[in-house]
Amino acid sequence: MEKLTSSSILISIGFVVVVTILVKAVNWVWLRPKKLEKRFRQQGLPGTSYKLLFGDLKDYSSMRSRALERPMTAFSNDYLPRVDALRHQLSSKLGRDYFLWAGPTPLVNISKPELVKEALTKMNDFRKPQTNPIADKLFPGLVNYEGEKWAKHRKMITPAFHLEKLKLMLPAFHESCVEMMEKWEKLVAETGSGEVDAWAYFTQLSADVISRAAFGSSYKEGQRIFELLKEQTDIAVQMLGSVYFPGLKYIPTARNRRFKQIEDQLQTLLKGIVNKRKQETEAGEETKADLLGLLLDSNSKAIQEAANSNKGQQIGMNLQEVIDECKLFYFAGQETTSVLIVWAMILLSKYQDWQARAREEVLKTFGNDLPDFEGLNHLKTVTMILYEVLRLYPPATHLTRRVYKDTKLGDVSLPAGTLMTFPIAFIHRDTEHWGDDADEFKPERFAEGVSKATGGKNTFFPFGWGPRICIGEKFSMVEAKMVLSMILQRFSFELSPSYAHAPMTVIFLQPQHGAQITLHRL
Repeated sequence: MEKLTSSSILISIGFVVVVTILVKAVNWVWLRPKKLEKRFRQQGLPGTSYKLLFGDLKDYSSMRSRALERPMTAFSNDYLPRVDALRHQLSSKLGRDYFLWAGPTPLVNISKPELVKEALTKMNDFRKPQTNPIADKLFPGLVNYEGEKWAKHRKMITPAFHLEKLKLMLPAFHESCVEMMEKWEKLVAETGSGEVDAWAYFTQLSADVISRAAFGSSYKEGQRIFELLKEQTDIAVQMLGSVYFPGLKYIPTARNRRFKQIEDQLQTLLKGIVNKRKQETEAGEETKADLLGLLLDSNSKAIQEAANSNKGQQIGMNLQEVIDECKLFYFAGQETTSVLIVWAMILLSKYQDWQARAREEVLKTFGNDLPDFEGLNHLKTVTMILYEVLRLYPPATHLTRRVYKDTKLGDVSLPAGTLMTFPIAFIHRDTEHWGDDADEFKPERFAEGVSKATGGKNTFFPFGWGPRICIGEKFSMVEAKMVLSMILQRFSFELSPSYAHAPMTVIFLQPQHGAQITLHRL
């Protein structure tokens, strides 16, 4: 009888657990999404009808695949139908603001610049999305932190990106650019002309720059890290395009195993770099003027200050946090700058008049000498060009945030957990704010600065906005100006007949089939 009672109790407990799990599952995959759909529609916000479990993910994936099957038929800066076919279709049908479904989670699209600015400013209410732990591994460190931890890391990292520190990194920029220029000059040595895939070169160049400027090494030394990061990114993009189930990362699928293997190798390589530098510092060697050296120095000072004030070492970063910041340096430092430079090169190849104007300014400022920091800061025409490139081809075509608690944005009440997406590429070419020629390449828009170009309405978000604005903005702009200046000093260039205009997003906006450019030695 006692055994029967015990068995009955266990069965009852098991039954309750199973029923509870089933109720939560049904609520997650159906009841809550349908309730939220009704709530949004009652507020006057249009959107798609929720489809069980997958939402609009299948439509997004299939439409994207079809769009990427072939390049654009003609060169055009209106590439949104290709890059994000689903949202382009929805905006045409539903208007600028609407909701769709990332699996069972609503994704609210907001394109009014004033609301975008408000959301990006209220970082405690609109936080970085954490819907999939894969993203946390791909983008660790500062970009993924919130609250006090974010504030602590931002405070310690910011000094490394001050202008006076960037000046110290200029020799690293020079060295990397000179190596690429030597390769290009050899390529055109015999005939005076030659074709290059600029995308391949700029990818390696940016990797080399971040290796030297951040870690005092070269691309060759960090090559394995970049190879692993590229493979990890490709795997992550596939994984992020599907619904994430809690605990899914622990299932030993081939993709999960490979992702973990890569992560373990990256951690080992980065830990070796950090430990080597710490040993050099402890041995009394002078702090190096690269990002890692400045980060470790800033971290050491923060720990010392905490110790002096009896706060312990919680103010500083531990070894794992330093490693995470290094991984972020490698990934973001390379990707964002390489895409800016390649689109600038493509557009200057297409718009020869602006190429000529930029070259005239560069030669007037530097002649044939290596560009210096002061001169780079006074390149007005080149700066106008880069701003227009960022307007038309922003590295991140969308910014995403997660509603942390029930809140309101504009006229829409948003429940906690809702995802928000801000279509930066759309805002940057909205005719209401930029005029009927919004799709055209016209750097003169920025002749009197960003504020004048936007009419003071904050419709320009290439590096984000608010407290979380990209910390590497100045780093990226200095590198882009340096690279373009050294190219313009030596070559004229045009699009090769083999170039196929095919923008696509793999985390950041890039040319799907490369950037074939014909160089002509000056």
